[in-house]
Amino acid sequence: MEILASFWRTGGRGRSSGRTGNHLATGDRGGRVVLFERIDTKDHGGNRMDLERMDCSINRHPEFRYKTEFQSHEPEFDYLKSLEIEEKINKIRWCQTANGALFLLSTNDKTIKFWKVQEKKVKKVCDLNGDLSGAIGNGPVVCSSTSTSSKPCMENGGCNGNPFSYSSNNTSLPAGGIPSLRLPVVGNSNETSLAAKCRRIYAHAHDYHINSISNNSDGETFISADDLRINLWNLEISNQSFNIVDVKPANMEDLTEVITSAEFHPTQCNMLAYSSSRGSIRLIDMRQSALCDTHSKLFEEQEVPGTRSFFTEIIASISDIKFAKDGRYILSRDYMTLKLWDVNMDSGPVATFQVHEYLRPKLCDLYENDSIFDKFECCLSGDGIRVATGSYSNMFRVFGCSGGSTEATTLEASKSPMRRQVQTPSRPSKSLGTLPRVLRRGGADASGVDANGSSFDFTTKLLHLAWHPTENSLACAASNSLYMYYA
Repeated sequence: MEILASFWRTGGRGRSSGRTGNHLATGDRGGRVVLFERIDTKDHGGNRMDLERMDCSINRHPEFRYKTEFQSHEPEFDYLKSLEIEEKINKIRWCQTANGALFLLSTNDKTIKFWKVQEKKVKKVCDLNGDLSGAIGNGPVVCSSTSTSSKPCMENGGCNGNPFSYSSNNTSLPAGGIPSLRLPVVGNSNETSLAAKCRRIYAHAHDYHINSISNNSDGETFISADDLRINLWNLEISNQSFNIVDVKPANMEDLTEVITSAEFHPTQCNMLAYSSSRGSIRLIDMRQSALCDTHSKLFEEQEVPGTRSFFTEIIASISDIKFAKDGRYILSRDYMTLKLWDVNMDSGPVATFQVHEYLRPKLCDLYENDSIFDKFECCLSGDGIRVATGSYSNMFRVFGCSGGSTEATTLEASKSPMRRQVQTPSRPSKSLGTLPRVLRRGGADASGVDANGSSFDFTTKLLHLAWHPTENSLACAASNSLYMYYA
């Protein structure tokens, strides 16, 4: 079952939000959500920074264990449109915690669900029978559920013996009853189990497939986006949403672009950004108007004269955008490159990282097998120093984006990742420690081969990955496996 999403948990509220990274959620094509929990910090009873202050020896590599799983979505059928709705999970977003419970949003193509995952004490039935010692001399002896007596027990708690010398067919109780007989009692035990409960279902608000959900820093609202609209929801209200962005023209023949991704600003609850299939990013302020059909800023790179081709608009389509932790930068991923944008400078990206430049001669083949439409995600490290994105052959690439950095690393998501070293840039740069550097910053050469000299496999692709909010750790979903890298 192919894993479709993986995200670290973020907790807290507003500007003071604290990102823990102690839980990881994954979704798959079967509509299932699986949760993992970090255990290496829990064993020491504190976070990594506190342990370093105490000079406590801790495990260098983070350890996660399986926590629980639940069926988030089931296959549905829209009878009005005669359309099958798959159960596959498109996006997962963690929400703020409360009373020790975990909350998350999950969505398929049409329906968003709000889940609560909480530990509950297991209830057991106890006091099934009376006290044997108290029953002696007061009436028939009450049988215990663990009794080894060969005498059959009656429904009223007595035995088919004959302690009072009356007929075995006489089932009447003795005078005064049986004082030691007690009804079974349901009580809590020391055992606990995890239970996932769907708190709310947000449905019937999108005519097209949902491609993004993003929760707001206010902890109360979130947005959902499809190809033409972005809706604003309140977590507590499932039967009403507000349409804040609508790019659908009066005549669909005039449609020139669609929405590909949307993301709330990490600290300013009134700001959000969305990308389009024409390679532009729009920053909007919800305080300007109820329908945000005008943008505050537009980020797009001007086309170089003489370079336009049939594939120009296709490869310019942005598949994912992410805000940096402080909200100062926006990272975008199109088919060929990663771009880093400064929200205060809309003239062009401050950095461009070549990811698939070696595939430019193969665009015709990629178009024929639909690989050119693959949507790769991107992410930034918590400190904003590095960016990462996926590629083919289950590879993912990490670039240094600090001033003057030439760091570039390519890793294979597999049980035995490639360790081959290639010539590093002449300018020294910071490395990712134990993570092997296998390709240079500019990507592979135009021949389309990897570091081992073999051809890239376009059927295996790493589309989803997430960076730990505070540590140098990456979670990558490749095929039906989840890989974690730490430096």
